Amino acid sequence: MKIITLLTDFGYQSHYAAVMKGVMLSLNPAVQLVDITHEVPPQDVFRGAWLLAEAAPYFPAGTIHLAVVDPGVGTERACAAAKLGDQFFVAPDNGLLGIVSRRLPPAEVIRLDRPDFRRTVVSNTFHGRDIMAPAAAHLSLGVPLRDLGPRIDILQPLPFPEVQRGDDYAAGCVIWVDGFGNLVTNIRREALPETAAGQAVVTCGERPLCDWVHTYAERPAGSCVILFGSSDYLEIAVVQGSAAEELKAKPGTPVRVQW
Repeated sequence: MKIITLLTDFGYQSHYAAVMKGVMLSLNPAVQLVDITHEVPPQDVFRGAWLLAEAAPYFPAGTIHLAVVDPGVGTERACAAAKLGDQFFVAPDNGLLGIVSRRLPPAEVIRLDRPDFRRTVVSNTFHGRDIMAPAAAHLSLGVPLRDLGPRIDILQPLPFPEVQRGDDYAAGCVIWVDGFGNLVTNIRREALPETAAGQAVVTCGERPLCDWVHTYAERPAGSCVILFGSSDYLEIAVVQGSAAEELKAKPGTPVRVQW
């Protein structure tokens, strides 16, 4: 049974995600649909790209990932399908695949332009329903990627904030605030010397912090702590609270680790 995942910025109060599922199930009633999230901040391509790249590697080979965060819908931007590593991706070519394509080697990328593999009538404002959902469903039925359109050389890149590293520091930023208010940064464990964890001072915005832990429950409620999360990114959290509110931080807030 083929798996298709969905990631969008549609939210759960509209019918849009359900409509895309209906299109795919009409073409392949046996497909297994898995929601990654529909709570990407509206039109936030970077946040959608990061969440997709974090989730995709945990799915089996052959999984098809359908991602729609598409502020340029109806313009000249392409709709794309790609094989990256051992998985498939269908998305607008607007940078949404820019992070995952840096982590999984591109094997083949095509532009979705074949009328036989889209809905008969294509709306100017809902390519997720009329172009991308049918393409994902046809892939799940075994249609070769190359049959869906002409090959293109490269996916639209997405600027990613790089960590700046000096002899005694690493500087990055918050890239995601999760549902608990934890601040996830772009600083990975390997960017720091082994001796830094547990000793370095972490400054978020203008607030210095130095309470390193291995898990949230090591400190009482209300404590502001530093740790490496499940994906090995440096995180700042408030136990049973919100670090985003406590530190008045958001994506883009600078974070510096000094050792």
